[in-house]
Amino acid sequence: MYLEVKNLVKYYNKELPIIRKLEFSVKKGEIISFLGESGSGKTTFLKCIAGLEKIHSGSILLNNVALNDKGIFVKPQDRKIGFVFQDYPLFPHLNLEENIVFNLDKKYHKNLGYILTLTGLKYFVSRYPHELSGGEQQRTCVARALIREPELLLLDEPFSNLDSAIKQSMREEIYKIIKETNTTTILVTHDINDSLNIADKILIFKAGIVQQYDKPEKMYCEPANCYCAMILGDMNKLFIGSKTYYVRPEKVEVVKKSNHKIKVEKCFFQGREYRIKGRYKNEIWYFFSKKSINENEEVFIDFKKMDLIYFDPVCKNFFK
Repeated sequence: MYLEVKNLVKYYNKELPIIRKLEFSVKKGEIISFLGESGSGKTTFLKCIAGLEKIHSGSILLNNVALNDKGIFVKPQDRKIGFVFQDYPLFPHLNLEENIVFNLDKKYHKNLGYILTLTGLKYFVSRYPHELSGGEQQRTCVARALIREPELLLLDEPFSNLDSAIKQSMREEIYKIIKETNTTTILVTHDINDSLNIADKILIFKAGIVQQYDKPEKMYCEPANCYCAMILGDMNKLFIGSKTYYVRPEKVEVVKKSNHKIKVEKCFFQGREYRIKGRYKNEIWYFFSKKSINENEEVFIDFKKMDLIYFDPVCKNFFK
């Protein structure tokens, strides 16, 4: 494996470790997304990888080189890692090109033209940060990281400061840039759409422990537990006998007749379809419809048995 993290432990209070024996591996060129609630240790983990925070035990190996291990600590500046922060820190007194090449080793200057073209910034080289849009500032930070040919790129909430109108296009652009350069990347985000759209694998983190690590479609359709299911999207609850099951909104269909009737409470227009909020046997449900449905209207819905998800009863507290 290209990146290997084994039994990593990090704490500020020994009794309450932020990261507990974190272990996973990444192949060359993969994009891995870290998902987890605020305070779960996602950003702290990135800082441990970058060497900005010291770990208490475990090991980190990148491209067969130990960055952290027993008696080994490679300084941040000696790790071949690019770090793009959430707030796009650029020097206000330097123009775009100067920001990209600031403190750059001469051997990497040959990459400037390629990186500027790849990131779509070649016509903005003389502009200063205040003359750039949020998306252009974001791409400048990515260009500054990639020009140094990092073995690993760390992205900490890179899309959170963007307007929703340009967020999707920026996400697609960054994905293309990373894949074009075949740069192994770890993306930390709280937005599931970021993960589902660009990640090869998703790692869900809670209480310092890995809950699940797999391909997006596998995690969405077969979540390991209630927390993973909840963080990846809405879940509709239903009772069959003495057991509680869940079904994703997109697995629910509006039909002419069935054993399941739902009373519509709200209809949200989303362009190609409508997102419907309704009440089914005292439970709030969500599903989608090609046609608008009036509030208080009752409709029949159905779903396939194979799409039902069952969890151990102890999981139910996650949905409260």
